[in-house]
Amino acid sequence: MKVRIRHRGVEDYSQVWAEMRRFTAERDDETPDEFWALEHSPVYTLGLNGDPQHVLRTVDTAVIRSDRGGQVTYHGPGQLIVYALVNLARQKLSVRGLVSALDRSVLHLLAQYGLRAETRAGAPGVYVDGRKIASVGLRIRRGCSYHGLSLNVDLDLTPFSAIHPCGYKGLEMTRLVDLGVNVRCREPVAPLLLQLMQELDYREVIR
Repeated sequence: MKVRIRHRGVEDYSQVWAEMRRFTAERDDETPDEFWALEHSPVYTLGLNGDPQHVLRTVDTAVIRSDRGGQVTYHGPGQLIVYALVNLARQKLSVRGLVSALDRSVLHLLAQYGLRAETRAGAPGVYVDGRKIASVGLRIRRGCSYHGLSLNVDLDLTPFSAIHPCGYKGLEMTRLVDLGVNVRCREPVAPLLLQLMQELDYREVIR
């Protein structure tokens, strides 16, 4: 199975979200799956059924009601985003299977950096010593996924203090640079995408 990988820069959330929806609406059974690797300009996003009360105070940064699952989170430069635009039926995947594959890809990546991480039942994402380092949120339409995962690399964590991250009061966030992994945001892209390709059984990258 083939996948196309698009390496993008720091982009506006609303614009990329619109592109994902358009791609999903227009694709057919022959359209190759895609991974988009990027960062976002500062933004808070609230999931489709998210509770606005998890935004604790008025913030200057935009709060956008998205159509992904989950509660509220923050995106900004220094956080690696990988969007997974996947035909689930063609890959013989359930939604839970895709979420697990995204989680496992991050677990394997962190293990390469010598970090022991874990997942939690009922709380998608990856944690190190009780602090969250990666989040997962998806939307399924016409049997295909969009949105994906975010990994905190070297972003400013201060904006998370204005929310209950992912809807959990008191949840602490962490990032790779605070765990002794001195990398810039784009450096984990290649190994993370390789792990994700292996998890989802993609054998070839479309150039």
